[in-house]
Amino acid sequence: MTDSLDDVRGLLAADLTAVDAVIRRRLDSDVPLIRQVAEYIIASGGKRLRPALLLLTAGAAGHRGASQHELAAVVEFIHTATLLHDDVVDESSLRRGRPTANASFGNAASVLVGDFLYSRAFQMMVGVGDMRVMEVLAEATNTIAEGEVLQLLNAHDPEVGEAEYLEVIRRKTAKLFEASARLGAILGGVSPELEAGFAAYGMHLGTAFQLVDDVLDYSGDLNATGKNLGDDLSEGKPTLPLIHVLRNGSPGQAALVRRAIEQGGREDFRAVLEAIRDTGALEFARAQARREAEVACAAIARAADSNYTQALLDLAAFAVDRNY
Repeated sequence: MTDSLDDVRGLLAADLTAVDAVIRRRLDSDVPLIRQVAEYIIASGGKRLRPALLLLTAGAAGHRGASQHELAAVVEFIHTATLLHDDVVDESSLRRGRPTANASFGNAASVLVGDFLYSRAFQMMVGVGDMRVMEVLAEATNTIAEGEVLQLLNAHDPEVGEAEYLEVIRRKTAKLFEASARLGAILGGVSPELEAGFAAYGMHLGTAFQLVDDVLDYSGDLNATGKNLGDDLSEGKPTLPLIHVLRNGSPGQAALVRRAIEQGGREDFRAVLEAIRDTGALEFARAQARREAEVACAAIARAADSNYTQALLDLAAFAVDRNY
């Protein structure tokens, strides 16, 4: 699994270096706090999955050119802006093994620098000069915002079912994966059918990725994930492992999880974790993620064979089997 991600990074090494150069150049501002907070977030690591997805899709579609580096930086800026805002909303204190920006600089600075990253991303996409690109990214950012609001409405609500949970994932997380893959296809000038296939790949990959993230919130290791275990429970988020217990656990287990979702906090974390394990909730969620990854791979079956296409298949395998 790790080798597959290393292979992807190796294939994209020169491109990712170019993307990082664009990111650092575009972070420039004469406002010191903007530079400080933005540098802190960008330098804190991350998998760069969305930029990598755009680059891989562009490669699989036969595109070569500097515009892909600019757009890869755009999607990373949009993603980073959502992280800044999410951590404020969720009152998170740790991300990628480091204090969150809001913990280090305060909520106001995090929100406003997130706004700067959004606006800088739109400046950059305008500079590309492609109306189709702007349409895709404008729709994506709007959909992401809707997903964030839906997630807020679902918090502390034990009546949220699997369909509502998946709708939040599709909008909040999978939409930027979908947009990244679609942009690579647009750059490559592929047929509408193949573009739709790449976009579907991105959407299902993003869904699988978030499903596994929700599994890792109850099974991950802090040193590997860089996040506190049980953050979702403390925020009252009804994710798939909890929904599975509500549907399949004993009355006592269901009542326990219902109370934990309604009240939030970590007081019942050990008991909830035991219920999750007893009902096979993590295995169930992993299986759902695996099905999403299989659908993603099937969506690009008509793409030409290449190292880039193979890397997309490897990325789907990594998304499901990872432990960080």
